[in-house]
Amino acid sequence: MSDVRFVVTVDFDSSSRVVWDELVDWKAHEAWIPATHVEVYGDDPTAVGTAFTAWTGFGRLALEDRMRVTECAWDDETQSGSCEVEKLGPILRGSAGFTVEPNGRGARVHWIEDVTVRWLPRLLAPVAARLGAVGFKFGMRRLNRMLVRRN
Repeated sequence: MSDVRFVVTVDFDSSSRVVWDELVDWKAHEAWIPATHVEVYGDDPTAVGTAFTAWTGFGRLALEDRMRVTECAWDDETQSGSCEVEKLGPILRGSAGFTVEPNGRGARVHWIEDVTVRWLPRLLAPVAARLGAVGFKFGMRRLNRMLVRRN
């Protein structure tokens, strides 16, 4: 087991509310995270206790990532929000979350992953953290392009 932590910050060209709505639509992550399929168990994606599972990869090589919302709140006054999920395994345990805030021309997202990865040798933890950060940055930039085209 190894601890893997990374933080990614990405600026968006859409309003913070538009970005927030897309990020808390767990099923919609399929559109911007490559090779990912998501199942959501519940009607309100921001409700504490809402569970969802994401599979990223192909066939038997897909990583199963079970999660549960532990905190998720939007503030209309500041046009900002934060959301955190608990990672429930079987490979990733820990937490992940993000904040969305206005940045003057659109929105800024800070994404944090803080997990323990089963079967990952400690020696490879820095590599896994770097690959995770690069992957999330790629995905969020892809989301930004999708939102710009949509609006």
